[in-house]
Amino acid sequence: MTSSRSEGPPTGYGPFAHLTAPNVLLYRSVMRAFLVAKERFAVHLRPEDVYAGLPAAVRPGELEGVVGALDKLVEWGNLRADPDTGRVTAVEDFYRKRYIYQLTREGEAAEEALSAYDEALGRRGALQAVALHDIVTQLRALLVLAAEEAPDPAKTHLALDGLASRFGALADNARAFMGSLQRTIDLHDVGEEVFLAYKDQLIQYLERFIQDLITLGGRIARLILELEEGGSIEALLWAAAAREAADATPQEAAYAEQAAYERWAGRWAGLAAWFLSRDGRESQARLLRGRALGAVPQLLAVVRSLNERRAGRSDRSADFRTLARWFAEAPDDARHRLWRTAFGLYPARHLTVDAETLAARAARPEPASTPWADAEPLRISPQLRRTGSYERRGKTRKVEDRQEARRRLAEVAVKQAAEIAAARARLVTDGITRLSGLGELDPVSFRLFLQLLGDALATWRPGMTHTVATSNDGSMEIRLTALADGSAAEVRTPGGVFRGPDHTIEIIDLAEGDDGL
Repeated sequence: MTSSRSEGPPTGYGPFAHLTAPNVLLYRSVMRAFLVAKERFAVHLRPEDVYAGLPAAVRPGELEGVVGALDKLVEWGNLRADPDTGRVTAVEDFYRKRYIYQLTREGEAAEEALSAYDEALGRRGALQAVALHDIVTQLRALLVLAAEEAPDPAKTHLALDGLASRFGALADNARAFMGSLQRTIDLHDVGEEVFLAYKDQLIQYLERFIQDLITLGGRIARLILELEEGGSIEALLWAAAAREAADATPQEAAYAEQAAYERWAGRWAGLAAWFLSRDGRESQARLLRGRALGAVPQLLAVVRSLNERRAGRSDRSADFRTLARWFAEAPDDARHRLWRTAFGLYPARHLTVDAETLAARAARPEPASTPWADAEPLRISPQLRRTGSYERRGKTRKVEDRQEARRRLAEVAVKQAAEIAAARARLVTDGITRLSGLGELDPVSFRLFLQLLGDALATWRPGMTHTVATSNDGSMEIRLTALADGSAAEVRTPGGVFRGPDHTIEIIDLAEGDDGL
């Protein structure tokens, strides 16, 4: 008599063998029943306990089906079976086949891995603007610690650990969200009704995160640069590494601190690469912003396509489905005419086949087995017989050289880019100033100023005295504050004078001040 039917620890990946077995749903449900029992501090389960805990959809009709599944899981190493001596009341019961089952260490590890896989597979992720705020807070705390002569190792380690945790969550969720967003745009795993129901909320969510990423991403990039100046961050990373190495075993003490520092340096390099563009490589934050900005028009295009489809406008796939239905419903003698009408594929054009010819063929049809030499002759165009070509060919057109047009377009594009850059530089204020202090503006600068002012006034609400807005391309920020003295401002342009209530104004070029985005 043995105390267990398990044949020792399994080798390789035996606990995962049930994933490729025919009854995989039953095996997964049995293992899930043991995990639920473990959460309730139940160590052993009898077959009838497992049978009662199975969902009705996968539960076998007889208890023997569950016993067979338990035996296979014991064979693969997921479960351990011990003789059930708790219910023995006679010698016959002792020799009868009764077992109780419990999870093995290998089976529990396999279920944890499968749970992590299922969670990652079904995860949609989110763009976490709150995580951006937390990263700013943690970086400012590190700046305070770096200013101290001897930073506290515990505070330093906690600040770096919190920073790494929030950054890891931000990166993982952003990656998962953009993947699920692309599946949404392609209408994979989501129905049209569901998409149309939440598309407005999704677009507003993207726009809000993009605005937060523009403003907070620049702050994070500047804080990272401040910590890297003078090697302040290296001292903090070494302090955190030394605190981690204090718990190392004697065998690992010699290299524990160096290994811990390399891990922290790698995390910091990943954070910096996410928000700073270096060595000709764009930052991940810039790429994420571009993906998010590009997703908005793609979502709108999907909405427009769905609306057109609902409005009754047929697309090519719907046309072909309708045509296939017509072919299926048409009689045999009409399908050739339907084919010619639908696709415009007619007999050779140099053969004269008119209504008279068709009527003659209908009156005296030719079998398909008739040799062509014995069949009714076809009339050929005299022009084809005489010239060898039915169509009159004219002189081919010369290929037009568009190099000069391309050059002019390139010159116009360079000139416009220079004018816009000069206008941006003209409008950027050195701190806070008044509208009346802007002076005279050229036409390009004035148009850009009106766009910025319109963006700011669009966010103005009754009772507000201050507002902050960002341009549509996210490159400039305007901060507008109303004055209580009721004074007026004038902005002169070559086309006239712009007048209105005076405000304090600050215009910031985010593209120039943001080294990371």
